[in-house]
Amino acid sequence: MTLRLPSRRAALLGSILLGLAGCSGGDDPPRAYAPLTYSYLPRLTLQVSAVEIDDSWAPKSGTREVGNLAPTPPVEALRQMAHDRLAAGGPPGRAVFAIDDASIVEVRNDYVGRFVVHLDVMSSDGTRSGYAEARVSRTQPIGRDTPNAQRAELASMVDKMMADMNVEFEFQVRRSLRSFLMGNGPAAPQPQPIQTETLSAPTATPAPATPAAAPAAPGAAAGTDSLSPPPAPLGTLPLNALPPPAAPAPDSPLPALRKPTPLAP
Repeated sequence: MTLRLPSRRAALLGSILLGLAGCSGGDDPPRAYAPLTYSYLPRLTLQVSAVEIDDSWAPKSGTREVGNLAPTPPVEALRQMAHDRLAAGGPPGRAVFAIDDASIVEVRNDYVGRFVVHLDVMSSDGTRSGYAEARVSRTQPIGRDTPNAQRAELASMVDKMMADMNVEFEFQVRRSLRSFLMGNGPAAPQPQPIQTETLSAPTATPAPATPAAAPAAPGAAAGTDSLSPPPAPLGTLPLNALPPPAAPAPDSPLPALRKPTPLAP
C-alpha cells in the first residue's frame, strides 16, 4: 500500500530538507581582507648601509601545504614585516633578512604552522659580524573544508602567528644585535637636581655681662689701679699671721719627767 501525502505538505517537507542540507554543506560568503602591514610598530634601524630580503623559501615536497591559500600567504607577510620594521642608517655593510620556513600544512584534522626567520649583519668585506633568529609555531583545528571558510581560518591563523613573530623577532634582535642598533635604546635617566636650602646666619650668643668693677679705694689716684700685696708663697705665712704661743696656766705643776729605765747588763 502506497502512502500519498498532500501536495502542499510534500512541498513544505522538501523545502525544509533542502534548507538543512544547504546549512550543513554551504560555504561562507566571500570576504575582503585588508593587506597585512606592520608600519605602526617600532622600526629597528641597523648600523648598515643596506637591508636585503631573501624570500626564496619553498614548501617541502610531499606535504599538504595550504599557506598559499590564505588571503596573505605567510611568505608575503614575513617579507612585509622585514620591509616595514628594518631600516639601514649606518656605515658600510649590509643586513640580510632570510625566511627559513613559512609553512602551514594540514596534519590530520589540524593546521600546523611554523615560521622561522634569521637576520645576518655583514661588515663591508662580507664577514658576518652579527646574527639573530626568531621562531614561532601554532596548531589550529580545521573547521569546515570549504573555500571561503578555509580562507577565513587561514587568515586568522596567519594574523595570530605574525603577531607572535613581531614580538619574538624584535626581542631576538634587541638581545643579539644590540650593538648594531641605532637610537633604539632607552634614554639614560637624568640625575636628580640637588636640593638646596638657604640657611640664615647663626644668631650670636650674647657674651656674659662683665661684673662692675669695685669702686676705687678712697685716696687712690684717678686713672690708677689699687695694687694689693702679692700673695705669700705656698707653705709660708707672714710672721704676723701666726698666733702667739699659749702661756701656761699659773700654778699648774709641770709634768714629772720619767726616769729612763736602765738597760739590762
